[in-house]
Amino acid sequence: MVIKVFLASSSSSVTIKKRQQEVLQFLEANRIEYEEVDITMLEEKRQWMYKNIPKDRLPEQGNPLPPQIFNDNIYCGDYESFFESKESNTVFLFLQLKSRPAQKEL
Repeated sequence: MVIKVFLASSSSSVTIKKRQQEVLQFLEANRIEYEEVDITMLEEKRQWMYKNIPKDRLPEQGNPLPPQIFNDNIYCGDYESFFESKESNTVFLFLQLKSRPAQKEL
């Protein structure tokens, strides 16, 4: 299973850029395989993301903001959910991963 991070490469929001970078840095630091999906480049990717976020997780107004995180086609959550799981040390559960990836010995 691959973690998919839906992001906006051309966002003018500094907050969105920082949040996207924080998610990607965490995944890289923990050697978690992931794929970046840029919703600003392909409309069908943005529409797929919107369609696959559960209705009870959509914002009351407007569209969901990046980053949005999926494990393959299973919705994990948004940045706020990611941050909460990071603070409570439950990110692997949040990402629906069985366990921490094996570390390579040097």
